[in-house]
Amino acid sequence: MAYSNTSISLAFIFLLIQAFSFVAHAIVPANETFQLINEGDFGDYIIEYDGNYRPLNVFASPFQLCFYNTTPNAYTLALRMGLVRSESLFRWVWEANRGNPVGENATLTFGTDGNLVLADADGRIAWQTGTANKGVVGFQLLRNGNMVLYDSKGNYVWQSFDHPTDTLLVGQTLSLGGPNKLVSRASDQENVNGPYSLVLDPKGFYMYYTSKNSPKPMIYFNLFGDISSEQVGTLDYVKFISQPYNDEGSAYELILEYKVANSTHSGNSIIARPNYNSTLTFLRLGIDGTLKAYTYYDPVFEMAWQVTYTLFTREDGEECQLPERCGNFGLCEDSQCVACPLPSGLMGWSKNCQPPKLASCKDFKYYKVEGVDHFLSKYTRGTADTEVKCSTKCSSDCKCLGYFYNQETSRCWIAYDLKTLTKVANSTHVGYIKAPK
Repeated sequence: MAYSNTSISLAFIFLLIQAFSFVAHAIVPANETFQLINEGDFGDYIIEYDGNYRPLNVFASPFQLCFYNTTPNAYTLALRMGLVRSESLFRWVWEANRGNPVGENATLTFGTDGNLVLADADGRIAWQTGTANKGVVGFQLLRNGNMVLYDSKGNYVWQSFDHPTDTLLVGQTLSLGGPNKLVSRASDQENVNGPYSLVLDPKGFYMYYTSKNSPKPMIYFNLFGDISSEQVGTLDYVKFISQPYNDEGSAYELILEYKVANSTHSGNSIIARPNYNSTLTFLRLGIDGTLKAYTYYDPVFEMAWQVTYTLFTREDGEECQLPERCGNFGLCEDSQCVACPLPSGLMGWSKNCQPPKLASCKDFKYYKVEGVDHFLSKYTRGTADTEVKCSTKCSSDCKCLGYFYNQETSRCWIAYDLKTLTKVANSTHVGYIKAPK
């Protein structure tokens, strides 16, 4: 029997309608639904940020879902890593509602429609997965710390790995087509987004500092600086990996694996080689802009947590690259804050050191600081200008606090924040700071 194109098309449309109808009507079995309430006694153990916590009955060793707070009646739904028997710090590796806390008696509800919803006691929705009527049939916390909502075929409709805050767990990925950044926490007590971010850009894996005064985020480090100029195409993803590297399987590598889009070019950056199993590791962008890997190794009871990688180290003098290493204004050398570069000269540094305050946008002068770099000048090219043009740019911009100039390369950097300046041996690297006349 012959079939017309029209009948085939109608049959195809009918099948599609059936498929969508099946997804729309897929429901979570009643015995898989739950509602968890933020109430009862607090846990007894030490947690990060010196707060209180309430554990929930969502657990997959060594991960557990909890409510925690650092200020009264302002709770975050978060995933903790660590076990009670080690009597060591519980660390938070994922958060649902950073910057939008809930109060006492808040609820986490997983209903038959497949949506996971965090709501205050008065019904205000603080966070949700947005998966209502999308075919979800179940919820699970996996042993790698990934919290998932899955359909009848086991496919993930939603996963916490796609919604990182400041942390990457082993196996987690940042990509151009999905989540592409981590954002630091503001402070121990203030659970809102901080000024630092780690972002997968098409040409690099950049660390940024953002402030109210700066018109755009400022680069202070590029993790893949050695490959950015060589690669053809754009970075597609970066994945955090832990794998054994010796025959006995007793020592592990921590790796940042990368792939270039539309290319066969790929590679990895080995950041650490712990001499023990490091599969329970996370990479965190810290409050101060540092990047560290923390490994949880249960057999070491009193010291279950190990810092297995640090990007900026004092021993190598690299801490000077951190924008706020020396506070609002300071000169850094060999990771130490050594001076306040004031109009009167290099004075002793203290935490109270501040750049000169301007009474007027137009009534100012510049003072010169020789042999210094701004954190911008190491990982950005600046602009090709004469020193006079560089000065004019800063003078005509009220938000500009100073400019930095490399006299050898004739490159200019306009600074909207001064923060930490790095001492260099080359006196042709100069800074000009605005000060009252």
